[in-house]
Amino acid sequence: VGWFSVAGHHPRSRSLSPFFPLQMTRLETLGNQTMVTEFLFSVFPPLHQGGLLFFIPLLLAYGFIITGNLVIVIVVQLDMALHTPMYFFISVLSFLEVGYTTTTIPKMLSSLVNEQKTISLAGCLLQMYFFHSLGITEGCVLTAMAIDRYVAICSPLRYPTIMTPKLCTQLTAGSCLCGFLLVLPEIAWIATLPFCGPNRIQQIFCDFTPVLSLACTDTSLVVIVDAIHAVEIVASFLAIALSYVRIIVVILGMPSAEGRRKAFSTCAAHLAVFLLFFGSVAVMYLRFSATYSVFWDTAIAVSFVILAPFLNPIIYSLRNKDMKDAIRRFFCRRRRAGGVRG
Repeated sequence: VGWFSVAGHHPRSRSLSPFFPLQMTRLETLGNQTMVTEFLFSVFPPLHQGGLLFFIPLLLAYGFIITGNLVIVIVVQLDMALHTPMYFFISVLSFLEVGYTTTTIPKMLSSLVNEQKTISLAGCLLQMYFFHSLGITEGCVLTAMAIDRYVAICSPLRYPTIMTPKLCTQLTAGSCLCGFLLVLPEIAWIATLPFCGPNRIQQIFCDFTPVLSLACTDTSLVVIVDAIHAVEIVASFLAIALSYVRIIVVILGMPSAEGRRKAFSTCAAHLAVFLLFFGSVAVMYLRFSATYSVFWDTAIAVSFVILAPFLNPIIYSLRNKDMKDAIRRFFCRRRRAGGVRG
């Protein structure tokens, strides 16, 4: 095992961008072939060439994502007024957002401030696994939320007997099981592929397409896997979309204007999060043979990894009176408790 410069020391290597003239990467010699054991993120500029300009906003965004979503989780757990299926699913979604962003953003922050902008092969596989597992779980939880709203508005009298705590727990457990099992075969397959250079990932995190493009073997099987993922995404989208179409039809048929307004207000936040999540997923993963420039690939990834999780706490807190009131009560109790201790 040795340390080699990426550029000029391997027959398949290419010169790096001006950002990384001296970047070193770890290679492992196996027989007559040099195997890559680390990947290099080539889209991050060095700290002295603009990296700090990206680091500070990203750090602030990450802090807001973690704080905002954890506040929602804690408030839903502590406030009895929010102990309903709708808020239970919102708290689950917020908890998933914390894990989802933590799989990618800390490594991005590290790459912006460190000269070594690398990730090990094992670290890359783990990042892909947890990123996609949590993403699929989120999609399933959004489907469960659509079912909850469908039952609440289309069958209000049967709602308490259908959406029981037991069913909510089962739907959440099923979402997690689905998310963490569906992506496992693909990760296991990628783990068996040889990577012998070049090793530059032209993306802000490890993802299937950028990583598979670096494998020095046939990866045409990925077309079948992509088709399966496309079917999963479209099926979830259609299930949720059809639920909301039915919900909107029922709401429009309500005789009371106040009833229509209240029903629309409870669904608006869910609909906004649904469109934000599946819109970014569709642009990111339903491109098939279409290719984008590195700039647009990065921009789409930023909206998918950072923008959507950043907006979710804002949507759920600003668009929901009950949530705003509960957050206000939570901080008032904290201030009173601090005053008593003082």
